[in-house]
Amino acid sequence: MNQRLIESFRQKIREGPVFGPFMKTGDPAFVEAAGYAGCDFAILDMEHGPTSLQEMQNNIRAAQVAGMLPVIRVTSLSETAISQALDIGAAGVQIPQICDAAGARAAVRAARYYPKGERGVCRFVRAAHYSGMERSAYFEEANQALVIIQLEGREAVENLEEILAVEGVDILFIGPYDLSQSLGVPGQTTHPKVVEQMAQIVSRAQEKGVVLGTFTDSADTLKTWMEAGVRYLSYSVDVGIFTEACAGLRARFDAMRASCR
Repeated sequence: MNQRLIESFRQKIREGPVFGPFMKTGDPAFVEAAGYAGCDFAILDMEHGPTSLQEMQNNIRAAQVAGMLPVIRVTSLSETAISQALDIGAAGVQIPQICDAAGARAAVRAARYYPKGERGVCRFVRAAHYSGMERSAYFEEANQALVIIQLEGREAVENLEEILAVEGVDILFIGPYDLSQSLGVPGQTTHPKVVEQMAQIVSRAQEKGVVLGTFTDSADTLKTWMEAGVRYLSYSVDVGIFTEACAGLRARFDAMRASCR
């Protein structure tokens, strides 16, 4: 199933921007609902989310059922974390805090089998239908999984040119919150310092033909970076979206109650 989802996703992102949320939920119903709502992908978060690896399997199943690409943001640049995410069926891995070319190359090696990498081999996993897939077919399909690296701080920006030259990275993701912290304005993702730095990254990446992604949490920033040519656009977080929706409902309820007095 992932091969079909990956092929469809690659076609979409070649043609234009794609859209999806970060998700911290352990409830696959929310993931499935996001897919039915038309999201192209979901970033299932294990860096800042509480979901266990065992629970995450059901989130992946939910995304696949709803026709949405399941990407796992792993905890760190760890061979074990990357391999486990792919073993349970993630169609892509998103690796945080990549600071230099060595880190980018290590991410690619950990996510791909020979000849593209050195991922630890086990066929008795969900991604290989618990050994039910023909061996060569599994290894070929597994090597199609997306490798997304997060560039988040001043050191990564300083090493941008060498990171952009690393082969095997599908998407370079700018983390605006950590970038804002490294620039001395924590949390101010629309601060001129942050916007200027991100714009420079976008410009250099586009010159090199590298696909870019970023996180946005407002319609204005979504529009800004979409118009700038960013293709992989993550909009907000499931729990934040739910909180915002509930607050809006409460405000409307209070207005209606006031009008009835």
